[in-house]
Amino acid sequence: MEIFIDIILKAGRSAVELSLFVLLPVMVVMLSLMRLLEARGVLDWVVARLAPVLKPFGLTGLGVFAALQINFVSFAAPLATLTMMEQRGASDRHIAATLAMVFAMAQANAALPMMTMGLGIGVTLLFSLVGGLIAAAATYYLFGKGLSAAEAQLDETLQHPVAESAKGVLDVINRAGAEAFKIAVGAIPMLVLSLVVVTALRTSGAIDALTRLLSPLLTALSINGVLILPTLTKYLAGGTAMMGVMDEMRKAGQVSVELLNASAGFLISPFDLPGVAVLISAGKRIAAVWKPAALGACIGIAVRTAGHIVVA
Repeated sequence: MEIFIDIILKAGRSAVELSLFVLLPVMVVMLSLMRLLEARGVLDWVVARLAPVLKPFGLTGLGVFAALQINFVSFAAPLATLTMMEQRGASDRHIAATLAMVFAMAQANAALPMMTMGLGIGVTLLFSLVGGLIAAAATYYLFGKGLSAAEAQLDETLQHPVAESAKGVLDVINRAGAEAFKIAVGAIPMLVLSLVVVTALRTSGAIDALTRLLSPLLTALSINGVLILPTLTKYLAGGTAMMGVMDEMRKAGQVSVELLNASAGFLISPFDLPGVAVLISAGKRIAAVWKPAALGACIGIAVRTAGHIVVA
């Protein structure tokens, strides 16, 4: 029992430190920047010019905005955009392509804090964009081609707060700070639970046993066995939990910077059980197209994985 209590206390300390001293500062800065750009109309300008370019990939203007949100805010940020797409009459085919893109891209709440661990953010964002576009195109033209393409009269105007005065700017920053604090604090329970489970599995020898069992297969595929733990954590508990585990492994010297960057393609995305559950809760039509979106996302993540391995 004493060992278990010690595991809980250490996991709690690590989770709080990661959430409040790594995740929170990064999210405050990035969210404040994003919200100010929204309020100034800069993002609307960017979306208006990118939308025609990305239309061949099966994306609309709102889909472009969802891409910016997943890369620079958090994995849950596109939730409101997906809901807006459903309510404003976007076709099932466009919704599926946008959902696939979001599934396949790197979520900011994991990618940005992991810069402190040595993650190359420029390469990560580049392959995130490439993988997201390929996932959207694969879904729109292949996996989702049987979905309805009927659209209502679309209103893709984005409603944002304005920041025309010093008080307006301060209000936007305060709201962004509160949003960042909510994200950081909300991550603590999952981080604590995942770190407790991971530490318990490691202490009991379960991870070593699994590594030995899979060793022949991993060797044949040239995969480092040390990635078993963060991979299991990522796909069962989500990207934030994986970030906590990877942080512990980096501190222990178990994962090199090169291995961290090589594995970013399949470890940093919202395509996991918690991420899928949250994103498909955006609406009934969103949930109805998750299967073709998931297939498209697999293509995009495979491309991202190959890209990171080659560059690393």
